[in-house]
Amino acid sequence: MITNDVLRSIRYMLDLSDQKLVDLARLADPGFAIEKDDVRAMLLKEDEPGHLPCSDEVLAHVLDGLIVHLRGREEGRAPRPVEKRISNNVVLKKLRVAFELTDIDMHSIFADAGFPVTKPELSALFRQAGHRNFRPCGDQLLRNFLKGLTLRVRGG
Repeated sequence: MITNDVLRSIRYMLDLSDQKLVDLARLADPGFAIEKDDVRAMLLKEDEPGHLPCSDEVLAHVLDGLIVHLRGREEGRAPRPVEKRISNNVVLKKLRVAFELTDIDMHSIFADAGFPVTKPELSALFRQAGHRNFRPCGDQLLRNFLKGLTLRVRGG
């Protein structure tokens, strides 16, 4: 899925301002340099003038910042390094961690979006990439998860 779409979905889901997205990215790494104008440009549609592609690094910082914001920092542990490459599976994992979702929650979210998944399908999404039962998360699956999570967070 296009990283800009994921960023827009998260912003809409949580009703975040441009500045709050900048703050989330800096929560993951206070030294991370991103400006409000850059975020505003990333939120524009691809065909709008001034559109800026959202890099994997920016999305990773926002997702990690969201985890810190919702769950707090792990005391006594060094922060995890930010991923260089963000796949749909990584987005799904980070959102699951941020919102502390169980398997039951995940199934409910997919069902609310009108896209039910089976237990084996769901567990395959969270396997390591080299595992024989690993399944890459497709764009449609992630889009439906974001839709269902938005329904849950925004209250229907």
